[in-house]
Amino acid sequence: MMSAALSEWLHAFRIYTHPRVLGMLSLGFSAGLPLLLILGTLSFWLREAGIDRSTIGYFSWIGLAYGFKWLWSPLVDRLSLPLLTKLLGRRRAWIILSQITITIALVGMANTDPIDNLTQMVFFALAVAFASATQDIALDAYRIEAVALRLQGAMAATYQAGYRLAMILASAGVLWIAAAVDPSETTYDYSPWCTAYLVMAACMAVGIITTLIIREPEIPVSQLINENENHARKMIAHWNLNPQLTQILAWLYGAIIAPFRDFVVRHGQRALLILALIAVYRISDVVMGIMSNPFYVDMGYTKNEVATVSKVYGVIMTIVGAALGGVLTAKIGIMRTLFLGAALSAATNLLFVWLAGRGHDVTGLVFTISADNLSAGIASSAFIAYLSGLTNSAYSATQYALFSSVMLLLPKFIAGFSGNFVDTYGYASFFTGTALLGLPVLVLVWLAGKEKFNAPEDITPYSK
Repeated sequence: MMSAALSEWLHAFRIYTHPRVLGMLSLGFSAGLPLLLILGTLSFWLREAGIDRSTIGYFSWIGLAYGFKWLWSPLVDRLSLPLLTKLLGRRRAWIILSQITITIALVGMANTDPIDNLTQMVFFALAVAFASATQDIALDAYRIEAVALRLQGAMAATYQAGYRLAMILASAGVLWIAAAVDPSETTYDYSPWCTAYLVMAACMAVGIITTLIIREPEIPVSQLINENENHARKMIAHWNLNPQLTQILAWLYGAIIAPFRDFVVRHGQRALLILALIAVYRISDVVMGIMSNPFYVDMGYTKNEVATVSKVYGVIMTIVGAALGGVLTAKIGIMRTLFLGAALSAATNLLFVWLAGRGHDVTGLVFTISADNLSAGIASSAFIAYLSGLTNSAYSATQYALFSSVMLLLPKFIAGFSGNFVDTYGYASFFTGTALLGLPVLVLVWLAGKEKFNAPEDITPYSK
């Protein structure tokens, strides 16, 4: 019995040998590299430069670009880019344009000292955020279209593995590079950070090369899209407009209105419950995360300590959690894994309360980071699989962008006030509050779990 159960679990892990699942590793790397360079790692840089915590908290609002990406996702979903789309295909064209923009903006950040020109730093960080969010839109659409629903949990886990490996480079790598060329750990120097960010800009070549190698999903224009546009033309015909304007309005209906209408029609009253769950599912982690690096600085941890424990060991634990989450999703179902991930994510925030009372304690940091990142990996795999299952492949980029935008909008907004909260009440109260934010999530997962989870009929991709 025991041997049969072990064999069954080992067989479940074979989903990670699928070629397209393995291919998501490098694409995840491309997506994960820019994020911390404009959020967590940047907050470490800003704090070391003497920027006050409240300003660092406001800086996190740059991440709201990810929360509003649904506004331009219809363009990424439907608009062809001159020359690039013809050469690379619809998805790859947008991906590579985003990657080139990210590279240029990172070079701009590298050549900006926040002490001398904080406004310029905001400008380049915003450029990275918008280009990175656009890359996410196209990559998510590619991931959904590349394989069938049964492999989405594994795709999410492998994507996260690449994503987290890039985060090691964008966090620990930056700190190690800056520390290696920093003449003094006790005084601020701009040049080490410039060097580190230039290296990160060069590392975007990994994503660019990968995009040139991968194959475009063979997804023809959906019959549903044609039907919606034909329906729009019939309605607009009563307005007696010229043919060109009619065509434009019909395209806009198919690109912008139809994806959101499709979601509401398919789910009915459940749509509000689903959106509420999406809006708050990661709230504990996101709100807590923006103050984690300032917390490490204020507790006296050095760059090397944070790089080794939080940015390498912790990320490895996240990858392990993501792999476990992918298998759990296949074995016990998406909703049960969602509930488990939400409970663990909220509970492990309380470990930071314990760590705040211990001061500079590397052993305590290892334990706290291990538990927190393992739970985050489980939660992320289940959540990405859940969002992918809600998406209709006819509108994969637009609908997934809507879901992931809703996921970040409220948490990022609240995170902007995290510095003020810490200044007023301290770190222990802040981390306790982020744990309590996770309680409503458990209720919403339970309510959503009472309804049968159905993927849209049009979810199965054409490219295998």
